[in-house]
Amino acid sequence: MLVKLLDSAAARLMGIEGADFREPAGEPAMLPPDSVSWRVFRNPVTMYIGGIAAVLLELGEPRVRHGVWDHSSFKRDPAGRLRRTGLAAMITVYGARSQFEALAARVRRMHARVQGETDDGRFYAANDPELLLWVQATASWAFLEAYSRYAAPLGQVERDRYYAEARPGAALYGVEAPPANEAGMQALMARIRPQLEPSPVLDELIAILGTADILPLPLRPLQRLGVRAAVDLLPSVMRGQLGLTGHRLRRHERALLGLLAKGAGRFELPSSPARQAAARLANVRRCGPAGLATS
Repeated sequence: MLVKLLDSAAARLMGIEGADFREPAGEPAMLPPDSVSWRVFRNPVTMYIGGIAAVLLELGEPRVRHGVWDHSSFKRDPAGRLRRTGLAAMITVYGARSQFEALAARVRRMHARVQGETDDGRFYAANDPELLLWVQATASWAFLEAYSRYAAPLGQVERDRYYAEARPGAALYGVEAPPANEAGMQALMARIRPQLEPSPVLDELIAILGTADILPLPLRPLQRLGVRAAVDLLPSVMRGQLGLTGHRLRRHERALLGLLAKGAGRFELPSSPARQAAARLANVRRCGPAGLATS
């Protein structure tokens, strides 16, 4: 009963309810099972924390903020938007390559329709190379940092490899020259940091995410804790620049999240996209190129 409850909560959190990563049989993903990304993305606790941290950094850039807040369902349905984003992340890493390519094409078509002006009259477009780069890179950074802080620290070689792994998928989303390693990521953050600014939207988002129907009601305190952990994850200079200095975690709260993340890493739930994708790839010896059984 407990496993069923946790499995349902994790599937709901990551937006994978009803998704099937076991098909098409034998078709590989963008990345192999021994990649660092497969390890990082399989932890629902750190994906939740990292996903919110990424959104906060994205919305700190005013052009991205207007594009997201004015042209998406984030404000009226934050839980649904987070779940769709979570599903896209899972497909990017674990989905069959043909499914990911179809997803990336749909995202590019949607981005082509999003444009407007910020409050101070600056033009923005969702397919602007700089904005695409910031959105992709902040997601990569936040998932990695949340995993390293709460699940398991990663060495420099693994961290650099993780960024390199993201580049082929990012290219299909239309992202030009994403960071190839951690040094590239740090250089990008230093370049974009002067453009970040506080906004009432960030405070509104934090308040919404604390009460939205993301986790079942009994787990809602953990949901709010995860939101605060996302703020706490941001680099201190950026947290101050965004005006998000009042959401720090206490030591025992960090310890609790560490226990939850480490537990999630040791116990893989039935609906885990990584588990389903591994089952899909296990069929490669039994299926031909068209997915037909071979002798």
